[in-house]
Amino acid sequence: MRKRVAMLLALAVLGTGAPLHAQGADDDADAVRAAARGFKDALIAGDAEKALSYLHPAVLIFEGGHGETRDDYAGGHLGADMAFLAAVPPTVVDDDVLVEGDLALYTSESTSEGEFRGREIRSRSAETMVLVRTDEGWRIRHIHWSSGRR
Repeated sequence: MRKRVAMLLALAVLGTGAPLHAQGADDDADAVRAAARGFKDALIAGDAEKALSYLHPAVLIFEGGHGETRDDYAGGHLGADMAFLAAVPPTVVDDDVLVEGDLALYTSESTSEGEFRGREIRSRSAETMVLVRTDEGWRIRHIHWSSGRR
C-alpha cells in the first residue's frame, strides 16, 4: 500500500504530460529498469567506469544522511559500495518503474545476507532513483539509498 501511494505521489510530482502509447511505455520502463540494474550490476562486478557511465553528470546521491555529487561519490563511497556489494550481493524483492515523458522513477526493495569484513550482514534496503532521458539513453539523476537490519 505504501509503495502504491509513493508511486502515485511521484506521478503527481513528475507531471501529467501526454500519455505514452502502451508499447512505448513498456519499452521505456524496460530501458529504465535496465539502466538501474546495470548500475547495480556494475557495482557488484567492481567495474567503476561502467557504474559511473550510468550516472548523469549532475547526479545527487543521498546515502548515510548526506548528499554527494558524482565526483564526490567516485572519489569516496564508490569503492566501499563495490567492495560491499561484491561480498554481499543484494536480492531484489520488488521493483517498480514509473515513466512520465523524459523522467522516470525506479524504486526497489532488496535483502542482503552474508559476511563482510568479518561481520554478519542481514539487511533490508530501499532504493529510489530518478532517471532522465538523454541522447545516450536513460541516466541516473538522483539516488536515495536506505537500509536497516532484518
